[in-house]
Amino acid sequence: MTSRAALRQKIRTLLEQGKFPELVALASEEKQVADRLIQFLYDPHDPIQWRALEGLGHVAHGHPQQVQKLITRLLWLLNEDSGSFGWGAAAALGEIGRHELPVVADIVPMFCGFLEETFSRAPMLWGIGRLAEVHPDALGEVCPSILACLADDDPQVRGLSAWALGKLKHRDARGPLEKLVGDEEPVELYDGGELRRTTVGRLAREALATLE
Repeated sequence: MTSRAALRQKIRTLLEQGKFPELVALASEEKQVADRLIQFLYDPHDPIQWRALEGLGHVAHGHPQQVQKLITRLLWLLNEDSGSFGWGAAAALGEIGRHELPVVADIVPMFCGFLEETFSRAPMLWGIGRLAEVHPDALGEVCPSILACLADDDPQVRGLSAWALGKLKHRDARGPLEKLVGDEEPVELYDGGELRRTTVGRLAREALATLE
């Protein structure tokens, strides 16, 4: 069995190279791969966190039972009493659902609660957007909570909610989105394999374009 340090380094190398099929294959040999991926989910400004989120989704599809065992831990990390904010846990739930919806289907209603908490709001919106690209119908009851985020004081939250609503093609969002087209506050967004800087207004305009 590979040592803990060696396995972590092997996973990191595969993430840096974007070799997700190889990561899934490694998970066939090493049952701790999914567990180790969670250890990378603590810095939203580090590109490796976003690769780890993608990797967790791929492993969920290839080895759903491995990831199913981690759902309780991810939910614990989102509990403010846990002593750890676990920034990436909310994002992970959405990314897992994108690749293997049955693993998270029963807890989708809990996403509304995570959108009410300041520390989990932005990462939950990113996870919702990722899930919405593939399974928009699974998020109907969450849409009102996403709409409320368009008025948030944090531009990161406003931008990610606009982005998520665009992925959902949620027509009730047109009016609120139109109010944000001139909002030039900066937003960081990991999309298409890259962490890029954009603005609330640009994301609102892109979302409106999906509603045409």
